[in-house]
Amino acid sequence: MVAGRPAALAGSVQIRHVDAGSCNGCEIEVGSAFGPVYDAERYGARLVASPRHADVVLVTGVVTRNMLEPLRRAVDATPRPRLVLAVGDCARSCGVFTGAYGVAGAVSDAVEVDLEVAGCPPEPAAVVEALRRVTGR
Repeated sequence: MVAGRPAALAGSVQIRHVDAGSCNGCEIEVGSAFGPVYDAERYGARLVASPRHADVVLVTGVVTRNMLEPLRRAVDATPRPRLVLAVGDCARSCGVFTGAYGVAGAVSDAVEVDLEVAGCPPEPAAVVEALRRVTGR
């Protein structure tokens, strides 16, 4: 299980996805994770449109200079208890964009990260497995 996962998040979670500056490879895989083949919703994970309705913030891409403050605001707007997932190598460590001019850093440089999913891009099954660790299902 996710270390320090609040018991209140067990069973089902609402997820706000934030693209902090990705190439959209991870978005395609996250979309597939919630599609009919992988169906992350059957494990209690559901996408929502507002961080105020979310339990989990799923972040993809490097954090660009323009998205640094909006990402922080989205995480701050998410009520506690909450978790932050960094999905993809760029979100975890900036990947191939390390040192680029417009890059502020990895997600963990901007906000506290609770769980990471490796891959460039990660397979939908890896995204679903991370969400199952969050829901405990």
